[in-house]
Amino acid sequence: MNRENANASQASAQRSEASLRLDAEQLDAVHQVMQEGGDPFTEVADLPRWEDQVGIDRIINRRVLELDPLPTPASMLSQYPLSPQARDVVLYSRDEIRACLYGQDDRLLVITGPCSVHDPAAAFDYAERLARVKEQVEGELLIVMRVYFEKPRTTVGWKGLINDPDIDGSHNIPKGLVLARKTLLGVLDRGIAAATEFLEPTSPQFIADAVSWGAIGARNTESQVHRQLASGLSMPIGFKNATDGSVKAAVNGCFASAQQHTFFGIDHQGRACAVETLGNPDCHVVLRGSIHGPNYDAKSVSDALAIIRKTMPADSAAACGLIVDCSHGNSGKDDVQQARVVRNIAGRIAQGERGIAGIMMESFIEPGNQPEGPLDTLVYGKSITDKCIGWDETEKLLFELAESVQSRRWV
Repeated sequence: MNRENANASQASAQRSEASLRLDAEQLDAVHQVMQEGGDPFTEVADLPRWEDQVGIDRIINRRVLELDPLPTPASMLSQYPLSPQARDVVLYSRDEIRACLYGQDDRLLVITGPCSVHDPAAAFDYAERLARVKEQVEGELLIVMRVYFEKPRTTVGWKGLINDPDIDGSHNIPKGLVLARKTLLGVLDRGIAAATEFLEPTSPQFIADAVSWGAIGARNTESQVHRQLASGLSMPIGFKNATDGSVKAAVNGCFASAQQHTFFGIDHQGRACAVETLGNPDCHVVLRGSIHGPNYDAKSVSDALAIIRKTMPADSAAACGLIVDCSHGNSGKDDVQQARVVRNIAGRIAQGERGIAGIMMESFIEPGNQPEGPLDTLVYGKSITDKCIGWDETEKLLFELAESVQSRRWV
């Protein structure tokens, strides 16, 4: 195809794509029908469909509306690149986290931050506070900030900053992707490494270069899609035990993710492609409690390590140690109890207990939580998902954890 034909083909494709986009009046009509529980396919006249354009039957996608194309990962990363400082933070912290997981660094990995980010300004405020403490305890603690944008829901609810950045049900995902990336860059530029949970299998293409530690949540730890995803991620990944308490499910996740995989995905241009991965050897287990109760006690940790070591190689990250999530099932999602769990673990570390490579706690500026709503209606620095430990208590806990590591060195 010569250049003239190629340009004509591209122009034709662009006209076709434009003809399928809904105008403002059609969008309003679609949203009105959906809010009333109706079917826009039958109740909105002359609704354009891509099936008509390509000449196939409308039997496809009877429950899907294509409304808003996303930017490509390449355009997002080029428009909002990592600064040299941010790049150094990511690269160095990933190696530091690996060293803690493998027992080569005796510091305690501490992943702390809000249950979910809904206000980037408050996230930056928290990161600045964390950076000041980090300077004082960096000999004992490796601090990484929770910067979570995607929230798995048991039924329904706010799905996080990427999915619904305005917290009003408008689901402006392009805006959410930009906000999420800017938030990560801002945290990194304050000298703090970032951790996040990967939920959507394509979102890592937009943000993973700025993440130092990742989680696969309890609801997805048995998911083949997420195990394949973890096998190609460039940072250590923690698999949480299943919601029913199964540690074996998380161990299987670690084992599967260490292998090579080929699966459906997208490339940097947003094109569908077959993704081939090398496998991720840095996956490990996170104990988060379950519907049956907590599993942060010494026996539960010992039992979990025994299960892990039956499956995972002795030199794997998983076999060397695990992380304890002090929230969720380990505290009943109660911020006061969560602080007690942190102190319990600190006391055990001070007495010389081994096997706990790190802890996670949900912490924000204000304690507790509040109902979700538009940003201008919310209390600043207070979670709109799970209850969080407030900053004053968080600061005390970080210094107590640092003292526990110092004590362990003398045991």
